[in-house]
This record gives sequence, C-alpha cells and structure tokens, in this order.
Amino acid sequence: MSTHDGIPVIAIDGPTASGKGTIAQRVAQMLGWGYLDSGALYRLSALAALRDGVSLDDEAALAGLAARLPVAFRGATIELAGQDVTDTIRDEAIGNAASRIAALPALRAALLDLQRGFRRAPGLVADGRDMGTVVFPEARLKVFLTASAESRAERRYKQLIEKGFSANLDALLADLRQRDARDANRAVAPLKPAEGAVVIDSTHLGIDQTVAQVLKAYRDLARRAGA
Repeated sequence: MSTHDGIPVIAIDGPTASGKGTIAQRVAQMLGWGYLDSGALYRLSALAALRDGVSLDDEAALAGLAARLPVAFRGATIELAGQDVTDTIRDEAIGNAASRIAALPALRAALLDLQRGFRRAPGLVADGRDMGTVVFPEARLKVFLTASAESRAERRYKQLIEKGFSANLDALLADLRQRDARDANRAVAPLKPAEGAVVIDSTHLGIDQTVAQVLKAYRDLARRAGA
C-alpha cells in the first residue's frame, strides 16, 4: 500500500491561461492543503535547458536534466538552483519552449515521480494539463477549467502588462490557439477532461466565483462519500 493512499488530491486541468493556477492556489489556501504548479516544472525544465545550452529537440538530455531539476517552491516563490525565477519562467519565450518539450514522452516520464512527490498530508491541489488523466488518475476531485481563447488572451495580456512585460493582444491570441492545438493533439497525454471531471467554464466568472464552484464540487463529493 502506498504511503500516499488516503491523501486526497484535487486535480485542476485546463488550457493555457485558463486561470487554473490562481484558482488552484486559492483552493489550496482555503483547504490548508499543499499546492503543485505542474506547468512550472515544464517551464523550469525549459529555462534550465536554455541556460545549459541543451537543444529542445534532444529528448534524452532534456529528460536527464528534468530528473535532477534543482527546484524549490517557497510559498509563491519558485527557485531554480537557489535563484528566484518566479517571473522569469512566465516569459512568453519560456512558455513556448515549455509547450514544445511537454510533448516529449521521456521528459514527461522524468517529471512524473517529481510531481507525485508533492502529495503529502493533509491534501494536495495540483494544476496542469494531465493531473487528472495521468499524474493523479485517482484524484478525489477532477476539474477541467476552461474559458474562451479571447478571454484567456485578455487575462494573459493584463498579467504581462502588470508584471512590466511588453505584450501584443493579437499575438497572444494566436499563440494561445497554437498552444491549444499542440496540447490537444500531442500523442502523449493530450489535453482533455479526465473521465468524471467537473467542467467549469470561467469565461464569465470571477476568481471568487470559480473558487466557490470548485469547493462546492469537492464538498458535494465528500458529502456523498459520507452518506
């Protein structure tokens, strides 16, 4: 029996800029659980590869790099080899590189154990593309959070401007659509709702409303399980 058995997981998947990171963080905070930003691991792998001069087409080298990724999550701060890279990994170039390498089976396999290692008592809220389908298929609650491409591009645009990055809304929208197609059509762990997932469209919902829907879905499940 795994030491992780019985530790609940809420898996929140969805496309780029659907707000799943913000929602997952809030839900984790409300429940007093741990939080895993799995997308950050792919972005960190991409950043490490670019810094080390590793080709984004060298699957074996990328997998080796990912397996020994010197990452630390300290609250809202993300560190790579002791350096704060929280904002650096949100750069669009890093995001594009992460989307490219995320399609590589060996890289995904290398990160699998690392991701599962975040599952600790009293519980974990994990967000990504395949949390409910591959990484935590036994998750207590699976959520697929989506929104229109236009609303996601606008959210991403505002985030980048607020952080001091330059951004072009039309370019962001085109990029999001390309990433959606790449994520949905890749051979390994394509982006899709997990079986039994609660699908939430946040196009017209605020953060608090979306968080409330996730918490309600979890409490409804817990209530039924205890009935």
